Amino acid sequence: MITFEKIRWKNLLSYGNVWTEVDLKRSPNTLIVGENGSGKSTILDALCYVLFSRPFRKVTKKQLVNSVNTKGTSIEVEFTVGKNHYKVHRSIKTWGSQPFEIYVNDELINQTGDSKDYQEHLETNILKLNFKSFTQIVILGSSSFVPFMQLSGPQRREIIEDLLDIKIFSSMNLILKDKVSDNRSKITELKYQIDLIKEKINVQRQFIDEIKQSHNEKIDKNKEEIEKTQATILRSRQKTETLEKQVRELQEQVKDKNKLQNKLGSITAMEESMETKVKQLKKDIEFYTNNDQCPTCNQSIGSDVKQKNVAKKENKIKEVEKGLEDLSKMYEEVNEKVAKALNISDLISSKQSEHSKESANITALNSYITKLNEENSSLGSDRKDVGKENKKLSTLTRQMTDGKHKQEELVHEKTLYEVAGVLLKDQGIKTKIIKQYVPIINKLVNKYLAAMDFFVNFELDENFSENIKSRHRDEFTYDSFSEGEKMRIDLALLFTWRAIARMKNSTNTNLLILDEVFDASLDNNGCDEFLKLIHQLGQEQNVFVISHKGDLLQDKFFSTIRFEKHKNFSRIAC
Repeated sequence: MITFEKIRWKNLLSYGNVWTEVDLKRSPNTLIVGENGSGKSTILDALCYVLFSRPFRKVTKKQLVNSVNTKGTSIEVEFTVGKNHYKVHRSIKTWGSQPFEIYVNDELINQTGDSKDYQEHLETNILKLNFKSFTQIVILGSSSFVPFMQLSGPQRREIIEDLLDIKIFSSMNLILKDKVSDNRSKITELKYQIDLIKEKINVQRQFIDEIKQSHNEKIDKNKEEIEKTQATILRSRQKTETLEKQVRELQEQVKDKNKLQNKLGSITAMEESMETKVKQLKKDIEFYTNNDQCPTCNQSIGSDVKQKNVAKKENKIKEVEKGLEDLSKMYEEVNEKVAKALNISDLISSKQSEHSKESANITALNSYITKLNEENSSLGSDRKDVGKENKKLSTLTRQMTDGKHKQEELVHEKTLYEVAGVLLKDQGIKTKIIKQYVPIINKLVNKYLAAMDFFVNFELDENFSENIKSRHRDEFTYDSFSEGEKMRIDLALLFTWRAIARMKNSTNTNLLILDEVFDASLDNNGCDEFLKLIHQLGQEQNVFVISHKGDLLQDKFFSTIRFEKHKNFSRIAC
């Protein structure tokens, strides 16, 4: 049971920088009165905000801060759950993080996660109430409160599940969905692994068969290829030897090539010199023929001298031309030898190129033989390692067996999850529990309605849809009633939820706050009957009623708290 002890606040809404404190255990029933705007309903916002970080009324967090002081908003509430005493402190800042602290037995609970996790710890592990459930069981207000009958079907179910403490099944169902998803993934992954191992086994068996069946054939084939290659190498070596001999012979033939080329150059130079000399002799003959006087000494040249010199020059020309003729023959002979030598050099180059190709071919063939020998060696080794490959096959077979066993376990696990899923669905265990409590709920609602002189047969079905009949069996819905009648239904449901909570000990609490329920919707007779219900709740309950009808109701309550405005700030009147 949650026993609320006290709440206090400052700089909240119209309240200033002085703590306002309300003893929540002061009396079994307390009337809260005051003028409009005096701050009566602030207790609702303070309580909801300190516990759930949201006000009861439609007020923004910024609007909660006192508009005069604009800072220092703080709220604290103290309560006990079992043997533990709790204090929750929450402040409002205009920027940055919002201070939020939970103390148990005066020890601060460390905030290990973010504020969301801290809040979830408060609601799930301490209060075991969320905002919706809290405002259905603890608070009934006239402003922003949404009655149970105005909630959607899923929202109604959520409230009931909280009351009956069966939301754990929803949480279990969420966990189960994760496990189902994980199981499905494991089955898929394992099937892939088994298929892969199966393929590996087939490949391994094929590999072993190939080792057994084809290695000898492959080795023999390689040996034949080696013999053929060796024969080709022998032929290539013989050819290279022949080419080497031919190159040596040809090189011997052209060893005087340079001397011949030099001699050819000398002959060419001698021819040029002798041709120049012939030209000079012809020029001298022309001089003696055409001149009778020496141009140097101006002496006359006799005809006999002229004839003698001309004859001498002509003879010399004949000698030189004869020499040129001999040189020309010599040139042709030498040039022929040079041309022959050049052809032989080209042939030598061709032979050397052919020799290089054959040498490269021999090298490649030797590498090929080496490769074949290595392959034969490897094949021989593999043949010896058939036993090793069989061991690999045995390992794969064991893996296949283990995988199938694991697969059977996962399939069995899947079956169990499917059964659990059926049980944890809304139509499973939760529905069976709800079915047990629906008659009790209906009985309690009608009991409280009758206590308020509202005689109808009110029933909720398993989907929490209402069926309301009058004494004359006329059928109604919640919306067909007046506001006062709706309020009686809302109050009856409120007391019913609190009674169910006490039965389940899930969300049982001493505190009940009613905001202006007497002021508009209930007539005098309804008020009297409702007050009777309040007085019947017992000394362990603490009911606070906020009302404008202080003068009419004050004598009907054990205690009264009056709120007032003083210098523009709200406070509790002395």
